[in-house]
Formats: sequence, C-alpha cells, structure tokens
Amino acid sequence: MKKKLLFIFNPFSGKGQIKSKLLAIVDQFVKHGYEVTIHPTQKPQDAMEQVEEHAGKYDLVVCSGGDGTLDEVVSGMMRRRQKIPIGYVPSGSTNDFACSLQLPKSMEEAAKLAVSGVPFSCDVGKFNGSYFVYIAAFGLFTDVSYATSQERKNRIGHLAYILEGVKRIPAVQPYQLRIAYEDQEIEGQFIYGMVTNSVSAGGFRNITGKNVKLDDGLFEVTLIRMPRNPIELNEIIGSLTNLIDNTDLIYTFKTHCLRVDASEEVAWTLDGEYGGKHKNVAISAEKQAVEIIVGSEMKS
Repeated sequence: MKKKLLFIFNPFSGKGQIKSKLLAIVDQFVKHGYEVTIHPTQKPQDAMEQVEEHAGKYDLVVCSGGDGTLDEVVSGMMRRRQKIPIGYVPSGSTNDFACSLQLPKSMEEAAKLAVSGVPFSCDVGKFNGSYFVYIAAFGLFTDVSYATSQERKNRIGHLAYILEGVKRIPAVQPYQLRIAYEDQEIEGQFIYGMVTNSVSAGGFRNITGKNVKLDDGLFEVTLIRMPRNPIELNEIIGSLTNLIDNTDLIYTFKTHCLRVDASEEVAWTLDGEYGGKHKNVAISAEKQAVEIIVGSEMKS
C-alpha cells in the first residue's frame, strides 16, 4: 500500500512564489512513493483545522508557506492525541525557523528533504491556550522585520533591525510588568520582550542568544527595560548592535517556563502573527513535542 501525504500550502505566502514551483514540489513527493493530497489554505487557521481533523489519515504532513503556516500546522498537530511527522517547504519572506532547522532555500530541494530526511523531535511553546513554534514577543520590535526593507537588511545586516526599532523609542509606551521564572522575579517598565526557540528572529541570525538548542526544553528570553535618558538608550543600542550583553537594561536568560503579569493588556505576536492582548501570560516549553523532518547533518 502506498504511503499517504497531505500537502498543505499557503498560495499567497512570499508573494505567491510557490505557484511556479508547485509541480516540481509534488513531483518530488510522488517520486518518493507517496500518494499526495493537496490542500491550498482558504482562510486563517485553515491549516490548523485541516491537520487537527485529517492528519490521522496520512503518514506525513508537509506544509509550505512562511513561519505562520508552519505555526498553524504545528498547532493543529499539538491538538491531536496521535501525532505524525511534519515536513516543511519554506516559501515565506523571512523563514526564521527554516534557518534554525537548516532547511534548503530551494523549494524543490526542501520538498525532496521533506520526504527523504530524518525526524527531529522539536520543542513547541505553549502560550496560555495557544502554541508557537519559535517566538512569542511583545513591544517595540514585534513588527520590525516587516517594516524594514529586504534591501536594507541585506545591506547592513541585523543593524537594520535595530535601527528601525530605535527610531520608535521616543514614542513607545512602556509596559509595567512582573516576570517570574524558575526562582527569580523581575519587575519594571519594559519596551520589548521575546521568548524564543530559534537561532534567528526577524531574519537576523544570533540575535536570540548563544548555544541555542531546539530540543532541550528551554527558551531563550530577552527583555529590554525602558531607557530613562540618552545614555541608557546608547547602552541598549550598543549591546544590541554588538550582540554583547553588557548592560543592566537588557535581561537575557534561559528557562523552561515563565509567567508575565502586566498592569494593562499587552499585545503579543506568536511566530510573527497577532497573538491577542493579554494581562496575564503563562508560557512553557513542551519538550520534543513534534517531529519535523530535517537533514541528517543537522546539529541539535
């Protein structure tokens, strides 16, 4: 009996570039012995619903789109008792998590890997009642990867990300937060925070921290306090630009869970998509919760 594969793709991701690659992608699946069912997403959360309801009929689910599409597929799988492996063909504009998984940039090569690679047991983040694959964030920089032009990113690297965010600091509204993790507690006014399981964010490598492992049950957390004067602002800019934690205004740590309590509702993004406004947030790492197909040479 032939193996069965469910292929879910976002036809609009990355300016719809997948449309010209669709035949080559499906051809790779068939060449590797799969009977393929194809589902282009029709609406937000469609990928999540398809996986949650129908994944049990298949041996493998492969998705194509940006990080948001992968987020939906993983979220759908997390809602299932019986989980099956996930393949990923990146076709978005940023593809942060594809970078962490060391997937090929060529869609055809990524499709080939999805049906010929090895399963990697990856952590998944739980955010109140939702899930995220690689980042939950609030504040200043949460839409910077979309506001910064690709040309500028290519020209001056992760500094473009920093500069775009810094421009907004004078007008930013800080949040009064209490963050509890392990046996620690931090309280104060913060302009940005990110909880990550990725080697990159916003398209910039190494901005999430050092020694990142995707299967260790730990998040990398970065929190930035509101600067009180130009000197503190320069400290923040210098630390972010040089990727060196040498200021008391930026907190970085690893943890398997944390709680964030705010004095007012705070807007969050989950894997680059709107995650709602919350006063109280509980975030935890579900260790090695799903299997994603990667290359055998990937280093965990």
